[in-house]
Amino acid sequence: MHAFLTHSLIGLRLHFRNIMAVVYGYLFPTIFLVAFWTLYRYEQTPLIRHIGELLTITVLGGACFGLPTTLVSERERGVWRRYRLTPVSTATLVASTLTTRYVLLVIAALLQLGLAMALGMPAPRHPGQLFVAFSCTALALMGLGLTIAALADNVPAVQALGQCVFLPMLILGGVAVPLASLPPWAERLSAFFPGRYAVEVISATAAGDGLRGAGYAVFALLAIAVAATATGLRMFRWDRGQRFRSIRGKGWIAVTVGMWVVVGALAQPRADANARAARTEPATSVTPPPAESAAALAAAPAVSPPPAPQAAPAVKDTAHVTPPVRSAGRAEAEEPVAILTSWRQVTSADVLRDITFDRLPPDAGIVTPIADPADMPDADAAATLADVAGNLDTWPPALVDDPVQRVRNLLAVLATPDVLQQPFERFLPAVIFDHILKTTPQAELLQILYWIAMHPDGGTQPSPDDLVALGLPTAGADPLETRNRAAIYGVKLLGRVMGRL
Repeated sequence: MHAFLTHSLIGLRLHFRNIMAVVYGYLFPTIFLVAFWTLYRYEQTPLIRHIGELLTITVLGGACFGLPTTLVSERERGVWRRYRLTPVSTATLVASTLTTRYVLLVIAALLQLGLAMALGMPAPRHPGQLFVAFSCTALALMGLGLTIAALADNVPAVQALGQCVFLPMLILGGVAVPLASLPPWAERLSAFFPGRYAVEVISATAAGDGLRGAGYAVFALLAIAVAATATGLRMFRWDRGQRFRSIRGKGWIAVTVGMWVVVGALAQPRADANARAARTEPATSVTPPPAESAAALAAAPAVSPPPAPQAAPAVKDTAHVTPPVRSAGRAEAEEPVAILTSWRQVTSADVLRDITFDRLPPDAGIVTPIADPADMPDADAAATLADVAGNLDTWPPALVDDPVQRVRNLLAVLATPDVLQQPFERFLPAVIFDHILKTTPQAELLQILYWIAMHPDGGTQPSPDDLVALGLPTAGADPLETRNRAAIYGVKLLGRVMGRL
């Protein structure tokens, strides 16, 4: 125990004497924190939804770069060769090195949490469970760092191998890029990366229901930790003269890779079950219209207006989004289409001709999302939804005389949180759709939704003060993109009213 504590303290002392190590270990996570705050500063609860990503990035930097760099640089300087001459076991020396790194990671995480709370983030909901989740993440990624140190012959090799793990995990592993923005094949691939489980378990303890629903993520992290640590110990090198190509035990690499494969394969049935549920369950609680109301408009697909005259900036890491519209090039044999001058002139033929659902953004995506009925909002989102629902009956923009403008105003309530990436955005459509259905006659609603979808730039939009009166943030929402998102939501409601979605 004396040797363990002495070596751990020496490691801490050497780390804090190294200015570059301190800068990299603490400035690097702070830069990510500021970047995330800049991107998501308009959220009602700043940073809490992204603390899983931030802490995972912190551990990745310290475990996949800091730890193996320290081990390999000391090996190159002959430090570990001298350690071998001491009457201390390999397990004690490696354990004390990992403990030192763990303490450094905890310090960096506490610094990051403190800065985030100074920027307005609320305290984690389950601090004790957050500590457990962070520890599981640290064990898994430090084991990976130990394996990288065993593979690398020199420090530049550590940097190369670290990037091979770090960058794919950021982009495809759900760490820096939200899983919802990934294509289906990439989302499945992310199940093979420990970063996904790290984000999941930390987020659940910081802003969710705790470890209760994150059992598989904990299992995945611990399984990866055991396999990677065992591989790193079996391939551990003491002398700079030992090159990777000449050491024994290379087969242990298959243990680490195999565990990643096993963890990812076991996760696939869960993904399949979620996908089946999304396909078989309706996206909202909107009640379909009576059969006779929809019969005249049966088989209508989704509306899309002509492209906007100017492009909007990228939103939510996606290109500018416009409502999906049928191609203007129709068969030459078709009869000319009459120009509609009023929404009251819209007929079932107009809807059938101009509306298509096949290019709508998916409800589970990041553009115009709609929550699955089985997905329950957290306490903060539920409180916001209750405020909106309670204020709609007396909200002036929802009481205007013009029915088209009234529905347009209500759809804008959905579009603004969508553009600003609010945490409750996907739960809000059920509230707004139900209010629209209750306050708008069925026959008029089909005409109104068609008209809004075909004319997204018509009418006016609620003012920021109007939206603030509902408890919604508005700063930074692009007006053109807001109109487009409102039109897309109108198409999604139209599809539900007609029984097509």
